Amino acid sequence: MDPKKLSLRTTQWLGTTRSLRTTRWLGTTRCLRTIRWGVAAVVGATAVAMCVPAGSAPVVDGEGVSAGSGAVVVGVTSGFDGGKWGDPVADAVSKDSYGKNQAAKDPGSLYTVEKAIGARGLWGKKDKSGLNLTGQGVGIAVLDSGVALVAGLDSAGKVTYGPDLSIEANGALTQQDTFGHGTFMAGIIAGRGATNPSSDLPSAPANVQLGVAPDAKLLAVKLASTDGSVDVSQVIAALDWVTQHPVLPDGTRVRVISLSYGTDSAQTYLADPLAAAAENAWRHGIVVVTSAGNNGSDNGRLSSPAIDPHIIAVGATDSSNRLDGWTRDHTTVASYSEVGSTDRQVDLVAPGTSLVSARAPGSLIDVNNPSGLVSGDVSGQLFRGSGTSQATAVVSGSVALLLQAYPDLTPDQVKYALTYEIGVVKHSTSIAAGAGTLNLSKALDTASHLSGTDNTATTLRAAAVQSFPYSTGQGSIDAARGGSVLVDADGRDLSGEIDVQGNAWDPAAWWQAASNASSWSGGAWLGNIWTGDNWQPASGGALSSSRWSSSRWSSSRWSTADWSSSRWSSSRWSSSRWSSSRWSDSTWS
Repeated sequence: MDPKKLSLRTTQWLGTTRSLRTTRWLGTTRCLRTIRWGVAAVVGATAVAMCVPAGSAPVVDGEGVSAGSGAVVVGVTSGFDGGKWGDPVADAVSKDSYGKNQAAKDPGSLYTVEKAIGARGLWGKKDKSGLNLTGQGVGIAVLDSGVALVAGLDSAGKVTYGPDLSIEANGALTQQDTFGHGTFMAGIIAGRGATNPSSDLPSAPANVQLGVAPDAKLLAVKLASTDGSVDVSQVIAALDWVTQHPVLPDGTRVRVISLSYGTDSAQTYLADPLAAAAENAWRHGIVVVTSAGNNGSDNGRLSSPAIDPHIIAVGATDSSNRLDGWTRDHTTVASYSEVGSTDRQVDLVAPGTSLVSARAPGSLIDVNNPSGLVSGDVSGQLFRGSGTSQATAVVSGSVALLLQAYPDLTPDQVKYALTYEIGVVKHSTSIAAGAGTLNLSKALDTASHLSGTDNTATTLRAAAVQSFPYSTGQGSIDAARGGSVLVDADGRDLSGEIDVQGNAWDPAAWWQAASNASSWSGGAWLGNIWTGDNWQPASGGALSSSRWSSSRWSSSRWSTADWSSSRWSSSRWSSSRWSSSRWSDSTWS
């Protein structure tokens, strides 16, 4: 059959071929390339190459071990250790008789996951304006390692680039996802592998890659460098930036922050500055969705900022490679999913094991984990990964659907809708699974009642208000690192009460500014230059070229020479203060 004539009923499913007209915060021009997504099982599209050659990513040997449903764990000593990429069992059960991956047979495909959580059912419903519930009009900030404009994420206006706050921002790697984590999460949240109208999406073929909220817009804020390393001060700065800049240049409001990051901070959430920064965004009307961590039951405590009870903490489930394995009667909480305590457990769980999403070719995760490539995927564009990060991305996209349907919902009400009587996970406990597994049909029903005008609505709205004490983050920023510190080429740790530039940390001054959404002034955070000053619209597909001057970095510790790649070389973590067994829940989880 001619692939060009492939149709479903009367609809032709086309790959993305649009020009790359996007917007970014001032920074260095990126190398971009368009590709066609197509239907993976029918048209083998050529994978996009990043501007960074595959050979330029540092290859670090790691030991593969079994985890969960056959997921392969690859250790990276200088970066993201404990990340789970690939699953030969899931690959095997997902192939047809010709050895090709079929999303309809794949327990971890977005098609299977979205059917299980009810997302595809919501796509067929309409908002008050008559638009399909596909995330239209909702912006989602992805605070991660950046987002590569690969297939499904490369359409005009899909991704807006905020400030690059990583330590790669002062060179050729600015805004590029050299790690690969952020691109994978972005694909889950809002990937869109077809140019068909939104009304067609509910009946899209299984092999068309569509994120949970395929019409939501993404704000990419890069924090992590090539090996996934990042300092807690960079994450706090990013949370502050999104809180203060919640409207994209086209007028789309950022309603959700997806943050797959956490540390082993032992402080209470009331004192922890990272938790306070996340809660501050929440109190300014942005729903913050964060990962619980990947340490299983080792700690008996969620990572920070998930320890903050105001925001949404997400754990991960495992389907055991069954197509019906995501239902609450069959699913299990993944062995790696962080288990909290009676004082603070996850709010809910969502599919997170062996999920399939977008590959970032040439990134460290891609180069170091060949087993992550989906076996039988003729396009070469798909990757398979596991973690509470993946579950966080699923929930983040789900929140966008609810907010399109009921845009007046407060963050507290969104959380209530996601957790109210959704049904407990049969093979788990509330400490591990929280309120239960994600159920969008039930969440939409609760959101509808919350938005009503009757006595039931009044009762539910009162119940949705959270009464936890507020955090002000007046504790230690060094303690907020939880033992994870950057170390430079001379072996000096970034530790103590300073930020990543070496500036003294003043918690009172920070909180005074952050709580009033005024910690940023142009490209300066707390009075020190971090990025460019303003949005720069692109024309003709080209991104504006403007980088901050290193001469504007005031600290002697971060002088022009010290900031260079020769000093920060892959921004390694101090192995003496960071054991590989703890990595999974203490950085990008």
